[in-house]
Amino acid sequence: QVQLVESGGGLVQPGGSLRLSCAASGSIFSINHMGWYRQAPGKQRDVVAMITSGGGSTDYADAVKGRFTISRDNAKNTVYLQMNSLKPEDTAVYYCYADATSPLATRPLEYWGQGTQVTVSS
Repeated sequence: QVQLVESGGGLVQPGGSLRLSCAASGSIFSINHMGWYRQAPGKQRDVVAMITSGGGSTDYADAVKGRFTISRDNAKNTVYLQMNSLKPEDTAVYYCYADATSPLATRPLEYWGQGTQVTVSS
């Protein structure tokens, strides 16, 4: 099993920055993709950014391109989300995500962090 522990959320003013961290433990050798999702009140959970196991390929939602950067430190088993130029529309609960292979499953297993609140407000 994989456990994901998030940190770094908080309250910031528009234009400010936050850096989210997600530390993975457990069967980390099987992790493939990692990333971040977010869910605003009354809305569905949407992908924000994804990164491959080697950290060489990233993908971003259109709403955050040019402002957010996802990175991965395999030595620390941690994925980061650097959020710059934050807007009120970025307010949401942010969830760390990971998928992993298993010899007992034909499809990847999915894991989620507990979520961390990000609030962008004056």
